[in-house]
Amino acid sequence: MRVLVTGASGFLGAGLAGRLARAMPHMNSLTLTDRQFSLSNKDIAGTEMKAGDLTDADFLDALFEPGFDLVFHLASLAGGQAEAEPERGLRINLTTPLDLAWRTAKRCPGARFVFASSIAVYGEVAADVISEATRASPGLSYGAHKLMTEIFLNDLARRQELSVVSLRFPGLVARPPTESGHGSAFMSQMFHKFVSGEDFASPVPASARCWWMSRSAAVDTLVHAAFLPSDAPRVLLPPALRATMAEMAEAIETVTGRRGSIHWGEDARLTRLFGAMPKIDASLARSLGFAGDGDLETLARAALSGE
Repeated sequence: MRVLVTGASGFLGAGLAGRLARAMPHMNSLTLTDRQFSLSNKDIAGTEMKAGDLTDADFLDALFEPGFDLVFHLASLAGGQAEAEPERGLRINLTTPLDLAWRTAKRCPGARFVFASSIAVYGEVAADVISEATRASPGLSYGAHKLMTEIFLNDLARRQELSVVSLRFPGLVARPPTESGHGSAFMSQMFHKFVSGEDFASPVPASARCWWMSRSAAVDTLVHAAFLPSDAPRVLLPPALRATMAEMAEAIETVTGRRGSIHWGEDARLTRLFGAMPKIDASLARSLGFAGDGDLETLARAALSGE
């Protein structure tokens, strides 16, 4: 089995790349691609690293020459950046995944394509509970591009050209402090501030109710998705935890024994987008064996461990 991971030097991609070497011993090859690689990527034995621009057709021609049986497409431009740079967001978050999926299907018909979609497809949800069946109404270009990619992948699956799974991930924690292009970056910042003992200025109130998932749980979700049966649902909402900022702060304090002063803000826009999340009906994903983090303290430990 030949496996490709895009965005392999990013927060989620680096975690997945490290796990695949252990989780998939039957791989013939593991190819990692990103614009550039960090030193940590080079510690993963038995991988082929190809640095390049996925919007460059010549680079893609060379990358896809052997074809891949399994593709994890994680590369994207963060929502805040995509909103500020719409043309770049269009190329990276829509044109590129469509091109990658098309090339995968042509080189290896029936290959499995696992796509990191996003809860951003839902936009500002008015329903009390959401599931895969909830109407998608993106409020940002990032979510719109994710939804359009899902539709294209679904069509390739309908035509039996690809086997696809699109996973609607929530914000993942704790992203590195340098990753500030995500609208939900404040959720990760809270972890870092607690560890360092610094004061935390939250842009949203203590009562803001968010969806949470650790990188470790997200990696488990991606690996599990790779081995779902071919007739499994093509779009899934993986199990995530729903908790207020105050509840997550309490869990971090319990795990670390540290807590600085918190100033709670009232950013109405961020609260609407990330702090007014309804309940999640992840029963479909759970019936297929997806697990999530379990509880807030488990999530906090995983997020702080860097796994």
